[in-house]
Amino acid sequence: MTIKRLALLTVLLTYVLIVFGGYVASSKSGMGCGPEWPLCNGEIVPAFHGETLIEFTHRVIGAILGIISFVLFAKILRTEVSPSVRAVGYWMLFLLIIQVLLGALVVLKDLPTSVIAIHLIIAMLFLASLIWIWRRAEEKADIQTYPSDRSDQQQRIKGHFNIVLVLLLLLFGFGAYVKHESLGMICGSFQCRNSFLPMTGPEIIQTIHRGLAFILALYILFLVFLSLKKGWDGKIQKRLILSAITVLIQVGLGVLTITSSIDISWAMLHLAAGTLLFALVAETRVYLGSAAFLKTKLSILTNHNLPNKTEV
Repeated sequence: MTIKRLALLTVLLTYVLIVFGGYVASSKSGMGCGPEWPLCNGEIVPAFHGETLIEFTHRVIGAILGIISFVLFAKILRTEVSPSVRAVGYWMLFLLIIQVLLGALVVLKDLPTSVIAIHLIIAMLFLASLIWIWRRAEEKADIQTYPSDRSDQQQRIKGHFNIVLVLLLLLFGFGAYVKHESLGMICGSFQCRNSFLPMTGPEIIQTIHRGLAFILALYILFLVFLSLKKGWDGKIQKRLILSAITVLIQVGLGVLTITSSIDISWAMLHLAAGTLLFALVAETRVYLGSAAFLKTKLSILTNHNLPNKTEV
């Protein structure tokens, strides 16, 4: 199997693990194996029932992901790839090790909320590194930016996507905190208790989470408008439109999650849409520095500079 296909498989498995982790949290099965790691209730293979089955399944998926990730890293080392792909491969391995250690700490310390939030953020960064490897695996050398009058525009577009990624990471961090502290219902749709402004710490945290979601949705919609107005690359426009649709779906699922009193199904779909949105934005950011984007850019510049046939 090629690095590209193996990386794609790892991306998909990471997505499944993140979403299933949301099910573990929503079903309150995080301690289904007791405060033990790597054993589960003192056994390598425990009795399969209830919360134990859910938590053990999550651990099995994580173990399979870990093995495939190590195979991917070994393949990167043995294959001729660009220095940037090799460097991201090392980062991928580092993030995997940190993720495993944080997962063990979550269990051993009885689900500390702050560690759970960091655990989810690291999972997203790990997913982003895998997406980078998947999209850039076939590039044999680092890409040199073609000199052009569009280089400033390219940097500005990259800056926009960097901001979106940071907002998403903050959104996931606060979302995990809200989830595991059971703060989802502390405020209503338009007010907290009898006030339109949050007054307590928990109310402020939940309001920040909602505010980040609102700002993110507006920002992505603004980027769609900007891309059409400024005539950005068509593939970027399509990715932005798909991201805008996804963020609107995620916001809608967030509303349904609250109105359903944190129903597990809606909560999982909310996380699934958010993770998909992060993956879409991360893939677009990687595309902006890829050979495919730069070749398209060079082609546009070449055609623009060609003399008009009627003038020859």
